[in-house]
Amino acid sequence: MSFYLFFLCGVAGGLLGGMGMGGGTALIPLLTIFLGVRQRTAQGINLISFLPMSAAALFVHAKSGLLETREILPLAIPALLLGALSSLVAGLLPQTVLKTSFGLFLVILSLFRLKNALFSRRVRKTE
Repeated sequence: MSFYLFFLCGVAGGLLGGMGMGGGTALIPLLTIFLGVRQRTAQGINLISFLPMSAAALFVHAKSGLLETREILPLAIPALLLGALSSLVAGLLPQTVLKTSFGLFLVILSLFRLKNALFSRRVRKTE
């Protein structure tokens, strides 16, 4: 049974990740809340699953001509450096700090998305 639950979590993460929306935003809560995986382990699973998922999505987006390549280096260099530094810090933090930080991130992200959705609806009504 657990294989199928992990499989379904992978499907959800893959769908969102393939669309460029960040599969980990769904995958980490699914793993921690519904499957009882520890936060640090869920983050590691997310990082491992991200590699093949992002490679496949990158190939499809590149083939479709949807990539803007001019700004890759200014984006990738700090992302790589801070990603490595953050993973070291995450390894030292207690589970409760990781859970609380990720939960707070999701709440803030949700509020921004809600604000954008409500604002775009108002703009469409006035046009």
